[in-house]
Amino acid sequence: MSFHSMWAELLPVGRSSASGGYRRFAWTGADADCRAWFRQQAEDRGLTHEVDRNGNQWAWLGDPSAGDAVVTGSHLDSVPDGGAFDGPLGVVSAFAALDELRRRGARITRPLGIVNFGDEEGARFGLACVGSRLTSGALTVEQAHRLTDADGITLPRAMEAAGYDPDALGPDPERLDRIGAFVELHVEQGRALDLSGDRIGIASAIWPHGRWRFDFRGEANHAGTTRLADRRDPMLSYAETVLAARREAELAGAVATFGKIAVEPNGVNAIPSLVRGWLDSRAADQASLDTVVTGIEKAAREYAAAHGVDLDVVRESFTPVIEFDHALRDELARILGTDTDLKVPVLGTGAGHDAGILSGRVPTAMLFVRNPTGVSHSPAEYAAEDDCTAGVTALADVLEGLART
Repeated sequence: MSFHSMWAELLPVGRSSASGGYRRFAWTGADADCRAWFRQQAEDRGLTHEVDRNGNQWAWLGDPSAGDAVVTGSHLDSVPDGGAFDGPLGVVSAFAALDELRRRGARITRPLGIVNFGDEEGARFGLACVGSRLTSGALTVEQAHRLTDADGITLPRAMEAAGYDPDALGPDPERLDRIGAFVELHVEQGRALDLSGDRIGIASAIWPHGRWRFDFRGEANHAGTTRLADRRDPMLSYAETVLAARREAELAGAVATFGKIAVEPNGVNAIPSLVRGWLDSRAADQASLDTVVTGIEKAAREYAAAHGVDLDVVRESFTPVIEFDHALRDELARILGTDTDLKVPVLGTGAGHDAGILSGRVPTAMLFVRNPTGVSHSPAEYAAEDDCTAGVTALADVLEGLART
């Protein structure tokens, strides 16, 4: 099956007719359909399919127990109303690259694996990269069991409802010890390649990033009868903090986003008692990130005090800067730059990935495919057909170069 036919087959799964975006959330019907698609692709190619203790899917050419395996892949879930390419491009390209290797008659001497990591986006339970975090031990079983969705359904309950055993969750060091290299192909979530005129790039590092929850607590009251001077309106403090986040990020050359909000009592004619906003912030280095977040929190506390509002700030997740394995990164550059004479720039990224989570246990690297608009996590996310094809070829070249050594 060609890249294009695989892509067309997967494209309708979990797509919203209203927004045109995707709602492939962990352990839902759309997720099950994606998993069924992955299993069928593996079986069609005579690969060994398995699901590990954390719900991640694997397809193997060769015996992984032999060790020193070369693995590629990504994820199939999405953010709310996300685009088609973030995650699925890496999985579809992995199967297409294997097909290309077989067409070439490539001599593969190491086990070759393709993976679909579960719940990478964290759209349902609020934590990104759950599958890879559990596998690597970055997320404990106790922490995983406490994860709940907006309806109060816990991760174990959701897994059980989908037919999986939540009691099996936990670190999987034996599996990771079998992997000699992991290479994740991903659509670029930015315009660096478009601006440089290159189709393919190699990742250098993932920026340090985190999520912080800001709870502004005021006093609920009638919107029509309460004098402005008598209000303790947390929405004002929150709004001013959003603007402060933009200013702090601009000063530091970083990014800061309040993209999610919860309001109580959430009535049109009611002054809120609580405004809860989630901050996502990322920067090229730790010092810059610390400066941004500290500046935002300082401003938020000043605004809260001015409006008679209480404020709690909780850091919900954090990932330090992740440098991808230098030797593997250089080998990818050699394969693509020397063996194929392809110009491949090296660039950093502000987005988190499963490759970053695994980097502490396994040599990891990433390839990026050009995104002409730079838009991601949106239905407008896009990569041109010829760039996708170039990505498949580059991934096949890399897999052949790594798996025959």
